[in-house]
Amino acid sequence: MAFRLSNNLVGILNLITFLLSIPILGAGIWLRREGVTECEQFLDTPVIIIGVFLMLVSLAGLIGACCRVTWLLWLYLVVMFLLIVLGVVFTIFAFVVTNKGAGQVISGKGYKEYRLGDYSNWLQKRVTDNKNWNKIKSCLADSKVCTDFHDKYLNASLPEFYQAHLSAVQSGCCKPSDDCQFNYAGPTNWTRGSGVSNNTDCNLWDSDPKTLCFNCEACKAGFIDNLKSSWKKVAVVNIVFLIFLIVVYSVGCCAFRNSRRDNDYHQGWKP
Repeated sequence: MAFRLSNNLVGILNLITFLLSIPILGAGIWLRREGVTECEQFLDTPVIIIGVFLMLVSLAGLIGACCRVTWLLWLYLVVMFLLIVLGVVFTIFAFVVTNKGAGQVISGKGYKEYRLGDYSNWLQKRVTDNKNWNKIKSCLADSKVCTDFHDKYLNASLPEFYQAHLSAVQSGCCKPSDDCQFNYAGPTNWTRGSGVSNNTDCNLWDSDPKTLCFNCEACKAGFIDNLKSSWKKVAVVNIVFLIFLIVVYSVGCCAFRNSRRDNDYHQGWKP
């Protein structure tokens, strides 16, 4: 009875995982064939790898549990154990690297501003790498984050704009820093004033929609802040996923033990 219960449960769980891997794999193949932007093309390979991995692991668990293939169950459990270890390491790492840094409150403004040096060195190095940042800029352009920002606040007066609650990316990439003391002509249209600032981002700002502040450190900091928030959410979800993996791993261990016991029984019994 224990053999049937544990093996059937492992089989059901892996059947569900196998079915889920099909649309994931299909999405990756679709991105590879139909993706036109660099951002979409950047995602296709990881999605395909995840889909194939889930499909192979779930097949190993499904066949091993339902057909009593002990070595497949053993392989399945080894992979599950490694996934649990990697999940724990990633969760701890995600909380460590996202623990540092936050937006700076600006007096009289509804938005915050962001400084690259406030965030973890590991995230800074990954984001500021020229190759990585060029891909990130392409994704930001494809998402039309500054175009939507411009359209939303096009008719806003300066006092209304200053009270706007902007996202980290909008604040860092779509407008110049406040200490540049530029003159407001529109949400993405600012002219240089007579003020002098030591902020190097002021020289990088351009009202051209293709440039704006995409090369500014504030933009990179805003992206890191957004990334930090996303990673924290992923880490929380990952904890729930780890609990699920541990439950499946425990049931799989029971199925493996019962399967081996059943094989030993049949091998030892001779008619």
